[in-house]
Amino acid sequence: MVGWSRLLSPAAKFASYRAVLQEPACRNALQQQLRRMGGDHGHHHMTIKPSRFQWDKFKDLMHFYVMLGVIPVTALILYANIFVGPAQLAEIPEGYEPKHWEYEKHPISRFISRYMLNSEQQNYEKSLHYLFEENEKAQIRLLEDQVRRKMSERNDYQAYYYRPSVAKYHRISKEAADELEALRGD
Repeated sequence: MVGWSRLLSPAAKFASYRAVLQEPACRNALQQQLRRMGGDHGHHHMTIKPSRFQWDKFKDLMHFYVMLGVIPVTALILYANIFVGPAQLAEIPEGYEPKHWEYEKHPISRFISRYMLNSEQQNYEKSLHYLFEENEKAQIRLLEDQVRRKMSERNDYQAYYYRPSVAKYHRISKEAADELEALRGD
C-alpha cells in the first residue's frame, strides 16, 4: 500500500501544474510542447488487466503440437489408403503358414499387429504361464499349511532363536573356527 501512495505523489504535483497550464498565457506557450499520445479522446489512463501471456503461450503450443502430430499422421493415412490400399483375399499357397499380421485387412492395422501388439498365441501362452505360476504358489501354500499342521500336532517347532538366513553363516564360521583349531592344535 505504501508503494501505491508513493505513485500518487507525482499525480498531486501534476494537478498543481495543471492549474498553471490552464491559464491562457501559459497555455498557448506550452500547448506545442504537450503531446497527445493515442489521440485526443480524453483518456489519460491505462486500464490494468490480467496478462494473457499464459493463454497465448498455451494456444501457440497447442497449435504447434497438434500440427506436429496431425500433419504426419494425415499424410501417413492418405499414403496407406491411396497407394497401398486394403488387402485382397487370395488362395494360400501349399505349405505356407500365414503370419498373424497377414490376417488384417488395412495396412496400418497390419503394421500395428506386426510391430506393436502380441499375437494371439503369445497372449495365450502368457496367460498359461500366469496360471502355472499361480498354481505353483497355491501348491507351496498348501505345503506350508501341512507343515504348520504337522508341527502343531507333534509340538515340534523351530526354536525362537533360529533364523534360517543366518544359520548358513554360523555354520561357515564354525567350520573356519574348527580349521583354525586343527592348525593350532591343543
